[in-house]
Amino acid sequence: MFDRNSIRQLALCSGTLVVLAGAGALAAQPAAAQPAAAQPAAAQPAAVQSRERKPQTREINTRVLVPTSAMQVDDGDTFTIEWKPGDVEIVRILGIDTPETKHPEHSLPQDQPYGPEARAFAQGSVAFTDKIELLRSNTLDPYGRTLGYFYLDSRNYSAVVVSAHLAYETVTHYGDNGFPEESKAVLEAAKVAGTPPFEPPFEFRKRMREAAQGAGTAPAPAATPEKPVKH
Repeated sequence: MFDRNSIRQLALCSGTLVVLAGAGALAAQPAAAQPAAAQPAAAQPAAVQSRERKPQTREINTRVLVPTSAMQVDDGDTFTIEWKPGDVEIVRILGIDTPETKHPEHSLPQDQPYGPEARAFAQGSVAFTDKIELLRSNTLDPYGRTLGYFYLDSRNYSAVVVSAHLAYETVTHYGDNGFPEESKAVLEAAKVAGTPPFEPPFEFRKRMREAAQGAGTAPAPAATPEKPVKH
């Protein structure tokens, strides 16, 4: 069991190691869109709910080796792979939902507690992994991103981050997505870890978006009546 101080120390250590890794470490980039795979339908915009998932056109149902130099961490549950110039794959990691980081363009004006720690943990995990593999699902998510599991040195990253108390498991809500072994590992990790020390990220997203919508629809202040002009 991790308390916040131990998690923060681990995350900060991971972040420091990323810097020291030099060329082998990749800096985090802002996510192009917030996760949908671990977001209940009620919290998704109506336009997203109505989208049909498109089939995955890349290799599926087998572990694909990913060059470590091609990897970038967007946040704790979204990684990006640049296979070659112009060929970029955004992966929404299955089985987990990590706390959010600040993205004002997506109605997330502030970090969720533990969001930066989760991202730093992911950066450190990727930077000091010798072998990275991606196991893709046969469909994309509603935003057109790959859905899949990452294996870092043969360890299921989703189970690892849940064990570190930096993610909620989403298998209970979304099912195993055709990966019973990977999903079982995540559920077992969640059972041992217990409830994370932050609110479910989908609830945080919902609150932030409702607040942003409220701010955008607030009535304009009443005009001050003009004083009569004396003649």
